Amino acid sequence: MTKIIVATGNENKMKEIRQIIKRDDIQFVSLKDEGLSDVEIVEDGDTFEENAIIKAKTIMEITGEIAIADDSGLEVDYLDGAPGIYSARFLGEDTSYDIKNNYIIDKLKDAKGKERSARFVCAMAVAFPNGKIKTCKGTIEGFIAYEQKGTNGFGYDPIVYVPEYEMTTGEMAPELKNSISHRGKALEQMKEILKAGLEEEC
Repeated sequence: MTKIIVATGNENKMKEIRQIIKRDDIQFVSLKDEGLSDVEIVEDGDTFEENAIIKAKTIMEITGEIAIADDSGLEVDYLDGAPGIYSARFLGEDTSYDIKNNYIIDKLKDAKGKERSARFVCAMAVAFPNGKIKTCKGTIEGFIAYEQKGTNGFGYDPIVYVPEYEMTTGEMAPELKNSISHRGKALEQMKEILKAGLEEEC
């Protein structure tokens, strides 16, 4: 059994990872599981990829174990790509997503049609103890909805409307969301990276 540490304390992310990368020979553990919740990681990268690498590398160096990390967020074109890499810290880390979502909707009150374009971005990185680092990226394109809809998912899910499915990612069943979401797409790529990487390590 190979242990892989996921550089997150977010149980929703852990659930998604376990649902998508279903492998009996891998045990995914969180920072909390490993007693690493207090580790300070300075995410000072300029891109999602840079931040994912910083997180994965830091945890791998502390533990000597394989570590994966993601950095993800919402890019709203009308807001010049904001909140972007600051998605989690947008309006303050302790601010509820209900407030953040309503703030974005309000900022776009004059935006029409294609002006409301937005996307979820997820960059993932894996750091192997041999020093190798691999990254991948997934996106899902959509538009900012006029109101919050749906109680599935988390974060900005209730305000990102995906036209092909005529609903927000917050209204999608978990299976559908995982199959088309930014994190789902990145995890499918990560599944292949881990497969190749673990075979090399054997």
